[in-house]
Amino acid sequence: MLKKYKIIWIKMSRINKKFEELKSKDEKALIAYIMAGFPNENSTITAIKGLIKGGVDIIEIGFPFSDPLADGLVIQNASTVSLDNGTNIKKFFSLIKKIRDLTDTPLVLMTYTNILYHRGYSKFIKEAKKAGIDGLILPDMSIEEADDYLKAAKGSVDTIFLISPNTSRERIQKISQSTSGFLYLVAIYGTTGIKSEIKNYTIKALKDVKNQTKGRIPVGVGFGVSQPSDVKKYISVGADAVIVGSAFLKLIEKTPHKKLEQKIASFAKSLKKETKIFVRK
Repeated sequence: MLKKYKIIWIKMSRINKKFEELKSKDEKALIAYIMAGFPNENSTITAIKGLIKGGVDIIEIGFPFSDPLADGLVIQNASTVSLDNGTNIKKFFSLIKKIRDLTDTPLVLMTYTNILYHRGYSKFIKEAKKAGIDGLILPDMSIEEADDYLKAAKGSVDTIFLISPNTSRERIQKISQSTSGFLYLVAIYGTTGIKSEIKNYTIKALKDVKNQTKGRIPVGVGFGVSQPSDVKKYISVGADAVIVGSAFLKLIEKTPHKKLEQKIASFAKSLKKETKIFVRK
């Protein structure tokens, strides 16, 4: 007598698919961050087009918050400008829908826990998913207080948690078990921003976390990454993804709108070039 088996289909997220695609091409991921509504919605759309043209693999979009503790002056300023322009949840999700119509590139929302908490985790995440968001980064979300958040996000969007160079092995184990999409390693002690050098403690932390997670989840490095040589260095020591944010925002800030798409595309291409793995003889 034949036994009947229940087949359970597990849908791979758009972020997971991207990492699988890159793996098949011997490439790592370039992730770009921009702030929604900075300096206005038209510039955001234009910058997105530039990122797409430049070959960015995953786009991280910030939703402005009045007290962005993890962010440096560049992102703080972008957040303030966006809020002054009247960016709110309704306008943000409308913008995301427009971006989703432009591209199938994975979209990750970065904001702060209070934004989701006050709207309700389930409601916010359902709206985000419907608009086209694939993953969430909440820098101030503690893993110890994440049960309701994780329950609301399960099977809907990826939950991308952050670790730092001084995060203990025990805590990395706990965080990595609740992380999906990729694990975000903060490269520096402090806030985001453009830094001038890669720290040895970051290289050690990256190697340690890669050894501990053993390929179960991609590891991305962000904060302070601003130029192609940074990308090349992190990729060479094992990063699966590199996140660049403030450098893009500075470019958006100083570039006339008519030249913005091409400037963003050109810079993105210079960064993306360093994510390709070449076989060395």
